[in-house]
Amino acid sequence: MARPLPRILSTPTARGAASILFGMVLLGFTDNFVRVIAAESGLWQFHALRSALAVPLMVVAGLILGMPLRPRRWKAVAVRGGVQAASMLIYFGALAFMPIAQVAPGLFTAPIFVLLFAAVFFGQRIGPRRLAAVGIGFLGILVMLRPDPASLELATFVPVAAGAFYGLSNLLTREWCAEEPVAALLLSFFLILGFAGVAGSLVVAGLPAAEGAPSAADFLVRPWGPLSGPALLVIVLQAAGSLLAVGCIAWGYQSGETSYLTVFEYFFLATASFWAWAIWGETLDALGYLGIALIVGSGLLIALSAAPGTSAARL
Repeated sequence: MARPLPRILSTPTARGAASILFGMVLLGFTDNFVRVIAAESGLWQFHALRSALAVPLMVVAGLILGMPLRPRRWKAVAVRGGVQAASMLIYFGALAFMPIAQVAPGLFTAPIFVLLFAAVFFGQRIGPRRLAAVGIGFLGILVMLRPDPASLELATFVPVAAGAFYGLSNLLTREWCAEEPVAALLLSFFLILGFAGVAGSLVVAGLPAAEGAPSAADFLVRPWGPLSGPALLVIVLQAAGSLLAVGCIAWGYQSGETSYLTVFEYFFLATASFWAWAIWGETLDALGYLGIALIVGSGLLIALSAAPGTSAARL
């Protein structure tokens, strides 16, 4: 006789939340090791190798578990996968030269961009509550990044660009790919990232070697080369960990109410910061935590505004 679930996991939404939380803990851990890869591998080699491991794992899992891997609308899935792949290329590129505790909040500005893109591209109305959420989130971005007008660099806003692409991919998932199998979306994402990795590798192979280039630039233009055991192990960890984590997140969203579950993605900010402290000894100052709080508060306000039974006209 099967043991009953704990009372806290007695509802589908609660089980979905637990699954998403586990996925966030796993992603926060694996993403902290990107710097190990960046010391030896290039961005393009990393994505090519990771996809070369993830795609076969995804195909085998789909065949064993009976998950449909073929999309219904190829073009929509391809565009959505390309946009999400762009967000991850920017995100992992930023991790090479910025602490994860600073990069992660930029990625999680995505709900702000979902609202903005929904209004611009799909004509959806943004009410006063959601406009306030956008303002709070933008303030959080400024507090986190603290750009100095006297020495403003484009690299400062790289994590926010990742958040913009991630937000657009989430919007396209809802508007164009709502009926697509989750496994098909995941497989297409890793395939596109893999092709991007191969294409980028061919491009950088033809570039002249940069002498004394900064580590960040080196990560972006470094050609293929031999990797040490630890670097290969991290790539394997990234492939398996990201598949498991994204699978947990997808299952979580299928299990309960999306508008309530989306707030649990923000747990990634806490787990990424915790692992950065536990593994590398990195910490944020008070303003850094204030910026995270403002960005999380913005996402919470957006999610609560989307709760069932709330009139869209008032939002």
